[in-house]
Amino acid sequence: MKPAADAQTTPGAEPTGDLTSSRIALRRVAIDTYRENVAYLHRDCAVYRAEGFQALSKVEIRANGQHILATLNVVDDTAIVGCGELGLSEDAFMQLAVEEGHVVSVAQAEPPASIGALYRKIAGERLGLQDFREIVSDIAELRYSKIELTAFVVATNRDELDREEVYFLTEAMVASGRKLDWHEPLVVDKHCIGGIPGNRTSMLVVPIVAAHGLLCPKTSSRAITSPAGTADSMEVLANVKLPFDKLADIVRDHRACLAWGGTANLSPADDILISVERPLAIDSPGQMVASILSKKIAAGSTHLVLDIPIGPSAKVRSMPEAQRLRRLFEYVASRLHLSLDVVITDGRQPIGRGIGPMLEARDVMRVLQNDPQAPNDLRQKALRLAGRLIECHPDVRGGDGFSIARDILDSGRALAKMNAIVAAQGAKEFDFNKPSLGALTFEVRAPADGMVINIDNLQVARIARLAGAPKVACAGIDLFQKLGDTVAAGEVLYRVHASFQSDLGFARQAIARCNGFTLGRASEMSHVFVEF
Repeated sequence: MKPAADAQTTPGAEPTGDLTSSRIALRRVAIDTYRENVAYLHRDCAVYRAEGFQALSKVEIRANGQHILATLNVVDDTAIVGCGELGLSEDAFMQLAVEEGHVVSVAQAEPPASIGALYRKIAGERLGLQDFREIVSDIAELRYSKIELTAFVVATNRDELDREEVYFLTEAMVASGRKLDWHEPLVVDKHCIGGIPGNRTSMLVVPIVAAHGLLCPKTSSRAITSPAGTADSMEVLANVKLPFDKLADIVRDHRACLAWGGTANLSPADDILISVERPLAIDSPGQMVASILSKKIAAGSTHLVLDIPIGPSAKVRSMPEAQRLRRLFEYVASRLHLSLDVVITDGRQPIGRGIGPMLEARDVMRVLQNDPQAPNDLRQKALRLAGRLIECHPDVRGGDGFSIARDILDSGRALAKMNAIVAAQGAKEFDFNKPSLGALTFEVRAPADGMVINIDNLQVARIARLAGAPKVACAGIDLFQKLGDTVAAGEVLYRVHASFQSDLGFARQAIARCNGFTLGRASEMSHVFVEF
């Protein structure tokens, strides 16, 4: 596999013919533009004036037979770029892969070939498979600006895609990157649609099913709108940013991995779309299905257990909504020949005690160690999900999976497997008994006697993010009370951890408006009817 720096460059000759270009020295501008190529020209630069460039227009930059597309920013400060220089953001500079000072050519870029299909979708038209293939190909090859990406995300939000269009989008996203083949008939994976803080079941399911002998190459995304994703929490224990060849070796040796999927070039358009969806907090059903299933199919999975939590403050609020989403997942999975088992679970409150990368990793290790302080809800949910995956094996009778998973966990085999995976990926120092949590703390206490009848997942997650999670791994929330617990006035509901005074201040301001907990009587507690 090529190094990441070269992954999205395209070989080709210097521009000729009608495409006029000017040559200029390259400068590295140390700005992280988050998966968008950005170029910088000074307003007084002769190339800027001669070529008629405008701010936010697309330019094509070529050097050494490579080319990239970038969005142009115009600057007035020579400290950023001089009049005889072309600046490139960090991502763009790495992709072009030439030294600073190298002479490059810069020219107006042709609009993406799929722009007509994008305009038709904005107008509300139904698109076909070829339309989606062209759009996703242009996205994966960084031909879309953030503005164009935002237009696509908004145009396909909510009910703007029918179920066949969702299939077309998923298929196109699979085709945009590499597709792995593990040369085994049974490759399993587990995924949750998200929205429930602390729901780190994957870090338990993977070592359990791998200890049983199933192949489970788990590649996960980082958090989109939550205080931690699987990759964020696993990164507390081990390296997750692995070259694909090393990742493949770990899977062959240990039957599993727990890695970030960004380096494997699996459905690369998805990571680019997420870069827009995250700040917009958009996670529509069609985009969710395409994102999840494209990554699983590209990773070579043959069987997937999918967790859809429902609750008053979960992504899915009702059983009818969950069933509609289940049917959409099942339709697309069937078209793509992926065996799918959808499980609808209780999403009324966070899972476990910790919210934030380090706190969630602590909970996982406590479960694996069979520690008395291990959160039982996290343990039970992980065992049930692992049991469903184990039952994918033709030699396991339906209903036996849970007891097999429990035996693997209780015997210490899951812990041994996790330790082996962590060591193979590159272990980091972590003491789950005394994790180095953010030293700045703030305790939220019950204002009166009562029972915890509601925990707002969205607000609790927001508070944890304001405290610094997931970027600050040791930040987050440590829960002391859960639904149904009876508390006295002044008793601690949860503790906020932060590393920076400003982050703690932001969290306290949010708590002053709403702390996320509601106290009342048992009869007032919401109930949901789920599979487990």
